[in-house]
Parts: sequence; structure tokens; C-alpha cells
Amino acid sequence: MYVFAVTQLSHLLIHDLTITGAAHTAFLLLVVWWAWIYTTWMVNWFDPASGKVRLVIVSSTLASLLMSTAIPGAFGAHALLFAVSYVALQIGRNIAATALLRREHALRLTLERISCWSLLSGAIWIAGALMPGSLRLALWGPALLIDLSAPIVGYWTPGLGRSLTDDYPIEGGHFAERFQSFIIIALGESIVVTGATASDTGLSTPVIASLVSAFLGTGALWWLYFGQVAENSRRRLAQAEDTGVLARDAYTYLHLPIVAGIIMVAVGDELLISHPDQSLTTGGIVMMVGGPALYLAGESLFRLRMIGSVNTKRVATVVALCFLGLPAGSVSALLVSIGVALLLVALALWEYRALRHNVDIETAAVALTSGIRTPHLEADFYNEADVENLPERS
Repeated sequence: MYVFAVTQLSHLLIHDLTITGAAHTAFLLLVVWWAWIYTTWMVNWFDPASGKVRLVIVSSTLASLLMSTAIPGAFGAHALLFAVSYVALQIGRNIAATALLRREHALRLTLERISCWSLLSGAIWIAGALMPGSLRLALWGPALLIDLSAPIVGYWTPGLGRSLTDDYPIEGGHFAERFQSFIIIALGESIVVTGATASDTGLSTPVIASLVSAFLGTGALWWLYFGQVAENSRRRLAQAEDTGVLARDAYTYLHLPIVAGIIMVAVGDELLISHPDQSLTTGGIVMMVGGPALYLAGESLFRLRMIGSVNTKRVATVVALCFLGLPAGSVSALLVSIGVALLLVALALWEYRALRHNVDIETAAVALTSGIRTPHLEADFYNEADVENLPERS
């Protein structure tokens, strides 16, 4: 259901590719993301096989469907439906989760604090929806700020105190897999929408070439996310002493630019398929070039938080994408897309080759230290110096 919301956001942006349209889309993305985040945390805490938990999940899904449907008119005629659906989702889920726990349960107090914050922001969301359009953001802005800042301040509530991150531990492996599933479904949905647009536009030679280019770019983004860092991060989260703080920082907050990048890529692909022979506007260039750059920047921040290192290859590719955008307005959208796809595919191959090299060196290290002869790893290719300088696996 939340992937449907992401698709709605991309359509909203493509129909209003202006600074105002981008700001509205970014704002609504934060709201949608926050709704999904809290649902993900809850599912991680509770047993989905329980009938009561399933009822909460089904009710949350209905609320998210109504919220997603209202996205195109969230700042207009459907503002009240959007706000009521979001508030009902947040308050209803949080209070229901609180009620499902015994008074002495370790999570009970944290959920009570979360519910209080939801009630506070919910009242402001509804009040904002009842205001004229020019005044709506004056209330919705603070309401969203309350939602986003709540985890950072530990949901501090008068009379209830403050929650520490180790007060709400999670099952790290399952939690990370939920995010990985979201990313892969969102990328897959963008490919489906691109294919449908191509079919509607007409399968001319430029459209087919554009479809191939868009697929290669999206496929490379998928490859780059589901690499060694994703697997090692999942394992790191599962083994962390304080899973709450790591999950909050790396997944709740730092996955946002990755999802924003996916939306921008989807918009860029639709612009490409619609007019492959025409040059892009400034907004189109930002989508087509800036989307992958933001995606890679988000992944780099995620990696930095999870394993404490920066992937220089990805940083270099972000810089290259920025330079690619400089002359993009003077060539066709198809040529820009091909340039982006080539950079992303080259990065994926570059990282894959480096990974294979490190894996082979590790195999050689085992062979050299154990005395086992490996014919395909001879000493003239892998020597003791390679083994001694073996980089730490990230």
C-alpha cells in the first residue's frame, strides 16, 4: 500500500514539476514515510500471527489506502481526507498497540509516550486541514516537525518521562529485511510504470531505446543497494547491542533520501519515455540526474552510519552525475539517460570487480595460512603482501 503512495507522489511531482510542486511532494513524502515507519516498528514488536495484531494491521492498511488515494488533492479538495486518514492511522495504531500490552510490559510505557505525541500532532493536523490553503502549511509544518522530532527527544512526555533507544529493541534481521523489501518493490513499481508509459506512448525506436536505458539505470540501482553493504548491515543490526538507536538512525532517517531518489528516478523515466528526442527542462534534468545522485548519497550516509566508512567510488559517481547534468539541457533526454545508465552500470561493475578481488584474496589468505594448494590462486598473483594488506570487509 505504501508503494502505491510512492507512485502517487511521483505522479504528483510529474504534473507539477516546479519548486512549489517539489516542495509539496517532499512534504507529503515525509508524511507517508513516517506512517510506514511506525507500522514497520510495530510489526517488528508484535506477532503478526495474532488475530488482534492482524486486525490492527488491516485497519492500518485501510487508513493508508485512503491517505494514499488523497495524495493528489492533499493540498486542495482532499486535505481533510488526507489528514484524517493519517491521524487515524497514527493514533489508532499506536493506541491499539499500547492496549495489546500488559501494564508491566517493557514496551508499554514507550508506546504510551508515542501515543501522547500522536495525539498532540494529530490535533494540529486536523486543524490544519480545516484551514484555507494559504494557512494550511502554517499548521501542518509544525505538526510534521513534532512527528519527526519525537524519536530524537525520546518521546519525552510530562509525567511519563523519556524513552531510551534500548527501551525499544527490535529483531534486527527482520527489521532490515522490511526495508529491503520496500526498496525492491518501489524500484520494481517504477519499472512497471515506465513500461506502461512506453506502451501508451507507442513503441517507436527511440521509446524502446529509452525503455532499455531506464531499465539499465534502475537495475543498476537495485544491484548497488542489494550488495555486500546491505547484507553486512542487516547482520550488524541483528548483532548490535543497542538495536534501537542503529535502526532509528540508519533506517528510519537515512533511508529517506534513498526513497526520495527512487521517486525522482521514476519521474525522470516518465519524462524520458514521453519525449525521448527532446531536451529536458531544468526540472527534468534535476529528476534524471539528481535522482540517482540523491539515491547514492543516501546509501553513502547509510553505510557511514552502519559501518563507519565512506564508499569513495559512490561519492565519485555522485560528482560525475553532477557534472553530467551541466550540458544536459543541450542534448536529448535519451542521451542524458544513456549517460546516467552508463555511469551507474560502470559503478556496479567496478564495485563487483573490487568485491570479487577481495573475496579471492581472502580465499588465498586461507590457503596460504593453512598450507592448502589452490591451483587457481597461485602465489605469483596473490602473495603474502596481499594477505597482509587485506582490507576489512565492510
